[in-house]
Amino acid sequence: MTLDTGKINETYTIEKIDLPLKLEKRLEALGMTEGTSILVLNAKSRGTLIVNVRGTRFALGRGITKQITVR
Repeated sequence: MTLDTGKINETYTIEKIDLPLKLEKRLEALGMTEGTSILVLNAKSRGTLIVNVRGTRFALGRGITKQITVR
């Protein structure tokens, strides 16, 4: 499944990030790598997800979350 279909207060594990290389490297630098746990904190109406990765909160747009495969 992809992260954009994740439910609030559920924890997932990142399996694959399929984004342009520059964006993928930026997310990796922020600690979002394959095998990392990610907690969905909130889902905004326009598709933005608020997630917690390694103790840090991020806001990710739907275009990005559709490209992150989780289990």
